[in-house]
This record gives sequence, structure tokens and C-alpha cells, in this order.
Amino acid sequence: MRKFLVALASLAAASVIASSANAQGTIKIGVIMAYSGQFADIAAQMDNGIKLYMKQFGDTVAGKKIEIIRRDTGGPNPDVAKRLAQELVVRDGVDILAGFTLTPEALAASDISAQAKKFMVIMNAATSIITTKSEYSVRTSMTLPQVGETLGAWAYKNGVRKAYTMVSDYGPGHDAEQAFHRAFKAAGGEIVGSVRMPVANPDFSAFVQRAKDLNPESIFAFVPGGAQPAALGKAFAERGVDPNKIKILGTGEITDESAVKNMGPAALGIITAWHYDYNHGSKKNQDFVKAYNAEFKRNPDFFAVGGYDGMHLIYEVLKKTKGNTDAAAMIAAAKGMRWESPRGMISIDPETRDIVQTIYIRRVQKVGSDLRNVEFDKVDNVKDPVKAAMKK
Repeated sequence: MRKFLVALASLAAASVIASSANAQGTIKIGVIMAYSGQFADIAAQMDNGIKLYMKQFGDTVAGKKIEIIRRDTGGPNPDVAKRLAQELVVRDGVDILAGFTLTPEALAASDISAQAKKFMVIMNAATSIITTKSEYSVRTSMTLPQVGETLGAWAYKNGVRKAYTMVSDYGPGHDAEQAFHRAFKAAGGEIVGSVRMPVANPDFSAFVQRAKDLNPESIFAFVPGGAQPAALGKAFAERGVDPNKIKILGTGEITDESAVKNMGPAALGIITAWHYDYNHGSKKNQDFVKAYNAEFKRNPDFFAVGGYDGMHLIYEVLKKTKGNTDAAAMIAAAKGMRWESPRGMISIDPETRDIVQTIYIRRVQKVGSDLRNVEFDKVDNVKDPVKAAMKK
């Protein structure tokens, strides 16, 4: 108890220090991500989104200089994320916490956001409950239930009656699995089997073979972004799972650029539901992709757009508060905010502080000499269904 009280006192004192620094004209943003380890590329893309936004719109907002302080968890490592969040608040005097590649780390840092009353922007971590852990947090990425329920309902509506599911065994995977099951079964579909796979799994061959042996009508899959989608795609290709015979459905990670390149023609026909792809045809996105390519010599992905939109939210909130970094004032300014993102129109639900956005249904097709996700259907203004159900 004594250690807990000391920590709280330190956090409270840090808030005073941060307020003093803010008054002097600098707003510090502590960015916590897995900059090293198997999820390092996720952090690189998110960080690129942050950097691009600041290059385009400057490092000053509401008359205050923006300073980014980056910290690496080497994740997934929730204990390290919590320690880094506390150090950022107590030692570095940050005004805002942001980033969060992975759900366990976002949940851990939420404790510090709540205790220290720090505005917190979740730029990726996608488990539904995260924003319930601190009243000062807001999300600019997505939730897996947004995607899973949308796809489950869409699949049944479009003729799929039986499905086998395979997901990574941690919070987002559970969310994706349960959401797909819930919507698919509610519509009348049947789940013929399911498996949860180790979250750091490097080889999916045995899991894919098990699914193939059942000869299901369809397979729904979720794995975290980074290196794993390509490994899953390789397993589908090597085990001869033909999307034209067994419908492969999933969240957008399984058909990201590297996964599709790894699968080659075996990717053709895979259907995913997702909130962003660099091939999205809006003028806003075309400009974003051009600028991102010019700066980083690669295409942006959904991690990049989460970081980019996270910075947009922070900048617009600070404009509304006139540079005031009081967490309650910032949250009040964020609620109901709406803007055009490279992914389309998005907003912050004023009741849940979570993102509301369009979920696109895409199919991998050949476009010229390239394999791409091609949008062919969509569902507008999708809220997180888990928190929507809790309000009923």
C-alpha cells in the first residue's frame, strides 16, 4: 500500500511539473511502442505516420512546441510499458501518452493515464476494453469487434453457411473470434471448429493443415500485423488451401502487402474486412500515399494511418483547448470530433471515446501486374459493437 501511495504522490507531483513545462511553451508527448523485436515494423510504420503528420503540419500547435519522447518496450511487454509510462510522467514530465502497438501494453499504461490524469491516444492496440480502463483515453485505430462482427454478418448475407476459425491466443484474437462467431451465428451460420494459436507463433503449417483436413466451407483467420501475416499466407499456399474452393475470410492483416507478396497467386480471392488500405481511392488517400512514399520509400499501412490520425487528433484537440493539456479538457474536446482521414470519414464516439468508421470488404485481385486488395462493398459508421451492447 505504501508503494502504491508513493507512486500516486509521484504521479501527482509530475502533473504539476508537466503543467509548469506546458506553461513555458512545450507540450511533451510520450510515445510508447515496441520499436524492437518481432513487432518493430509495426512501430516503424506508426512512427512514420507521426513523423509525416508533423512534417506536413509543423511542430507547433496553439502556440506551443511539440516534443516527442520515444520509448521502446521490446514487446509484447506490459510490465515494461507500465514502467515506461510512469517514468515518462514522473521523470520526463510528459503531458500526453500515445502510441501503443500492442493491447497488453496499452492496458498496462492505461493505469498510469488514469492515476496521473494524462490524455492518452491509442494509435493501434485493438482490444475493445482498452478505452474503458482510463477515462482519459481515446483510440484512432479500430477495434477487432468492429471488423469481426461486420465480416460475420456480411459472410452469411453473402452465402457462407459454415466456418472454421483460427486466431492468435491473446486479447485481440479473442475479440476477433468472438465477434465473428457472434454475428455469424446470430445470422444463422454454423461454426464447425476453432483453434487459438500461440501469439508469437512463427509457423502455422500444422494449424492450417488441421483446418484443411476438415474441408470446411470457409476459414476465418486473425493474426497480429507484422511478420505473422506473411507466415500464415505461406502456410496457406504451401498446404494448398485454395480460396476458390475454401473461402478464406479474415481481418485485414492477413492480406497486407508482405503477406500477399509471400502468397503470390495463392492469395487471389481471399476476402477481408478492414478499415484502411493504401489502394483506397479517395483524393485524400492518394495524396497521403504519395507523401508517405516520397518520405519513407514504402507504402503506408493501417499502422501508419493510425499514427497519422492520432497526431491529427492531438493537434485538433490542442487547438480547441488553446494549448491546455488538462486531461479532462482534452477529452471533452476529443469527444464527437469528426474529420476526413486517408481511410475516409471518421469520428470519435462521444460516449465511448472510441473510433467510428467505415469497414470495407475487399478481395485480393490482380490489377495490372500487381495483386491488390480491391474494395467491393462497405459498411459505414461502424461503432465498436461490444461497448454499444454494454450501453443497451
